[in-house]
Amino acid sequence: MGRLTYDQVASVEFDDRLLLHFQIVIGMKLRRQESFYFSWRDEQTVGKGRQTIWLHPAVLLLFKYYGSRTPQVNPAWIHALELAANTSSGLQCVPEPDAREAAR
Repeated sequence: MGRLTYDQVASVEFDDRLLLHFQIVIGMKLRRQESFYFSWRDEQTVGKGRQTIWLHPAVLLLFKYYGSRTPQVNPAWIHALELAANTSSGLQCVPEPDAREAAR
């Protein structure tokens, strides 16, 4: 598990692999000076709701990974997450596409 901390206001845990894919997409958009929403579903332990934050290049983000190995990146998943981030709903978790099928 890893943790994303947003400007010392919100903190949420994600699987290291998912967090790495989010980090790549968030980094790509913020590098282009693009602001956007980022939403996720809360764990049942905190109440099955949703949270949404507005990401902007000036906001402090911390990506903390608890695993010692860098997970494998799926370019097809990066593309799917980037497409989601470009909608009015913003970045949210979408199912991971099979990288082999996407390459065909």
